[in-house]
Amino acid sequence: MSSSTPNRLELLRVTWPWLPLWTLVALLAIFAHGPMPLYSTRTLAVAWDMWSHGQWLVPHINSQPYSEKAPLLFWLIHAGWFAFGVSDVWPRVLEVLIGGTQLVLVTRLAQRLFPQRPWISKAAPWMLLAFGYAFLFGLQIMYDVLLAVWALAALLCLTPKPRRAEPRWLLFGLCLGFGLLTKGPVMLLHVLFPWLLGPLWSDWASQHRARWYGRGVLSLLLGGAMLLAWAVPAGFAGGEAYRQRLFFTQTAGRVVDKLAQGKNLQNHAEPFWFYLLWLPVLLFPFSGWPRMWVALAGLRRPLESGLRFALCWLLPVFVVFSLISGKQLYYPLPELAGIALLMAGAIAVLRERRPTLANHHWLGTWPLGAGSIVFAALLFALPLLVDHNVVHAEWADATAPYSRYFSVIFLLLGILTLLRGRGELRRLAVAGLTGVFALNALFTLTLWPRWDLRPAAHLLGDAARAGHPLAHLGNYEGEFHFAGRLIRPITELYGDKALQDYARTHPDGLVVAHPGKLTPADLRYALLVQPFRSSWVVIWPATSLADLRAGHTPPEPAQPTQVYSPDDGRHQTRP
Repeated sequence: MSSSTPNRLELLRVTWPWLPLWTLVALLAIFAHGPMPLYSTRTLAVAWDMWSHGQWLVPHINSQPYSEKAPLLFWLIHAGWFAFGVSDVWPRVLEVLIGGTQLVLVTRLAQRLFPQRPWISKAAPWMLLAFGYAFLFGLQIMYDVLLAVWALAALLCLTPKPRRAEPRWLLFGLCLGFGLLTKGPVMLLHVLFPWLLGPLWSDWASQHRARWYGRGVLSLLLGGAMLLAWAVPAGFAGGEAYRQRLFFTQTAGRVVDKLAQGKNLQNHAEPFWFYLLWLPVLLFPFSGWPRMWVALAGLRRPLESGLRFALCWLLPVFVVFSLISGKQLYYPLPELAGIALLMAGAIAVLRERRPTLANHHWLGTWPLGAGSIVFAALLFALPLLVDHNVVHAEWADATAPYSRYFSVIFLLLGILTLLRGRGELRRLAVAGLTGVFALNALFTLTLWPRWDLRPAAHLLGDAARAGHPLAHLGNYEGEFHFAGRLIRPITELYGDKALQDYARTHPDGLVVAHPGKLTPADLRYALLVQPFRSSWVVIWPATSLADLRAGHTPPEPAQPTQVYSPDDGRHQTRP
């Protein structure tokens, strides 16, 4: 038997059963419905635009250079398309593979940081897979889960191995480079502080400060060189405007709100307390577990190196993210692994130093169990509330036919989390994962028709292949490009004059509008009407829409309007 065989067997033992469980649930969830607008559809649109035009260096969307993201995720999507053909299957499988890798990395990180506490390496992946928001966001074809993998891999390179305390600086630099090629300079924010504060948690760093910082700088230079090896030629290939956004305003606009104003940059400005307000959502279901909060509050100096590592990572990043102008809930996604390490470490310390509190039933998962049972009762009562007009909302009308079936699931999950005894963490993790999977299934059955843009995309794709030019009223974010396999760009129109000019120069063109409410004219003269979130997508012949906006009556259409129901996505024709 080769020496590598025991290592493989050990890896299989460590990852059982959480990795197969998470993989199965993630695959079922991510294929329950199509790619989600606008996150997944935009990523696929960029990958498709690059693929269809042979633009491997500069990301493009709607045939324009796309400076918002670096290209590594698109290259990985292209690699799968080369092997398996173009579809949305490979990008979704890729996201599941990336998510599973993240769980394996947090396990390895726990083994390195807490070698004397094997329970932590068993608990950390269960905690990470149970984070509800992280699981749902991981179903999106986005960059942040891949970024989390490179951040964890880079941090793993800094931690000591049993036979080698010095970091693997070359691998550290390579992981930095791949992270930079995934989402740009923000990668540094996720890994910089554990390196800068290395002497506070690493014995080797405190004893060899010059080598720690000197070789760390060389690793940073290696990662930066990898980014520049792509960015410099891409900047020249993409043109002056793309180069300016790529190297300067794109990142700076997220940091300082004023730099984004008037520059059409994605800033997502929020107040400094944004993450503190949403922290319970990010940490759910563990934010409802009293034992976790007691364990964190009970930490006292001296802290072991693994806990110091987690604090050196999490606290500075939280402060910096709060000070930066641009904020999204998924920006600190890589730090959820660090939070899992911190929580698992704190509970391990509590079990050792305060066994009474570690097993006290009033600190158990009963609040989550009670909440799940209350939620089950509300789901069970929802059909009655809708029938008696107590609840007036489209989501309630759509959910009511299925709510009682799902109430049984949440009742069982509530009972599961009310149980006492050994295995409390695993019961909580299984309940959390199952609950968020059930919510995703409920969304698929009820609200997904309001998010599914494939009918509109397919009509636009057929029209484009027939030679019809396409336009969009207002900002277009690529939501139709991949599903419709569009090759040519969609023209953005702002204002009635632009619409009139477009209809005059493109009489056979189609125009996409997003009205908040439908009018009789939409149902009579448009080509297609379908719901989209809280509004509608209406596809018009350009001349008909221009006539209506000018106060004229358009000619009767040759075909009746295709109207898609918000309830089940099926369509009917209107005479």
